[in-house]
Amino acid sequence: MVYGTPWRVRRGILFALTLLCAHTPLQAQSLLDGAERILKGADNLFGGPSEPAARQVASQEPQQRTRFVIGLPKTTEFEVFSLSNPNRVVVQVSETKLRLPDQPKAAPVGLIKSFQAGLAGADRSRIIIYVTEPVIVSSARIEKAAGGNNEHLVVEIASFTPVTASISQPVKQVAASPAMTPPPFALGAAGLQPPLPRPAVSPDVLAQRAFKPIIVIDPGHGGHDSGAMKNGAVEKDITLAFSKILAKKLNETGRYKVLMTREEDVFIPLGDRVAFGEKHKAALFIAVHCDYADTGSTASGATIYSLRESVADSLRRSTRDDVADDVKSEVEKLKKAGGGSDDVSSVKGILADLAEREVDATADRTSVFARTVIENMGASTTMRTKPDQQAGFRVLKTAQFPSVLIELAYVTNKQDAANLQSDTWRDKVTSSIMTAIDNYFSNQVAQVPM
Repeated sequence: MVYGTPWRVRRGILFALTLLCAHTPLQAQSLLDGAERILKGADNLFGGPSEPAARQVASQEPQQRTRFVIGLPKTTEFEVFSLSNPNRVVVQVSETKLRLPDQPKAAPVGLIKSFQAGLAGADRSRIIIYVTEPVIVSSARIEKAAGGNNEHLVVEIASFTPVTASISQPVKQVAASPAMTPPPFALGAAGLQPPLPRPAVSPDVLAQRAFKPIIVIDPGHGGHDSGAMKNGAVEKDITLAFSKILAKKLNETGRYKVLMTREEDVFIPLGDRVAFGEKHKAALFIAVHCDYADTGSTASGATIYSLRESVADSLRRSTRDDVADDVKSEVEKLKKAGGGSDDVSSVKGILADLAEREVDATADRTSVFARTVIENMGASTTMRTKPDQQAGFRVLKTAQFPSVLIELAYVTNKQDAANLQSDTWRDKVTSSIMTAIDNYFSNQVAQVPM
């Protein structure tokens, strides 16, 4: 295999082969269609029409306070917080059977423009509420529904204005303690809106429920490969120091599991870097490098690279071929064991289609993340005139996870080189990348590991 079959697809091969032995290939397509419906939003995800009691997006004071009501089968844990860029409120609930309001139609309902919902873990849901302006959460509580059989999670949001400050004072941030866990993805507008407290949960329960996306950071070069050198800046040293700062910040949030391809001055082959991410089932892969320009060039600023489309096409073909080979191999094993069927075409087609979808989905998520990084880094450092670039770099050639290569700045530009060696600049830029990562994951509403 050239780049390795996506791990979700490999799991899918075993699943589809089970269906093959039962001679019901159409069921596999039905389930794939069902998985696709999950990604399309709340109506299909949570099934069936909502009950009238739960269909409330009530505007109490237009453009000032708006209530959002979610129907629950029972009392459960939840967390609510606001974010910016774009302005939104995130609700996370330890329950998957929810009843949601109707979507606002042509015009916003109070402060709410729209919302989307999906799974945020094996037993957790996330609702992202898009709002018309910066807001805070003035209150969030669970109430008994009419009839007493169900519960309602009532979230009230308010415009972030001088008036809001007095309205919001009753909502107090609880001091951190071993029983309190900071909510995931609480950056962006976190300075404006502290997360509301939730009931204490035992560490064992939290450990079972926790799903931390794995982020692999790849400091470029190392060992005998020094990378670009100019104006006192050595690429291999800068990328390692910068990556360690970023990894430390991300780990300290408690929201992610961060791994580095190298943590010291050693040489790692390019293929091994990608294999490291695939082995650990990375949710995101970030390669860190420094740029270099020819003598006389005034080039400066950061650049974000993603995989060139022509290379992605080659990856799609390679992945389809890998799936076909894997299906054939597994069927032969089943035959030797006394089971299986000679007709593998239906399963092969289903899995090949799934493999291509995986490549396309990875490309889409990469594009979204690249734009998010550019938007946030642009507020902390100089960017190239056209910072969104594509290339065929080896570390980007994978169908298993979104991956970008960040060229932090030019060692050949004196100001850039000074920045690269500045602790203040590194702190500022790593924080902006961390915000981009937070914003990216807060919007991935239906990405559940299989």
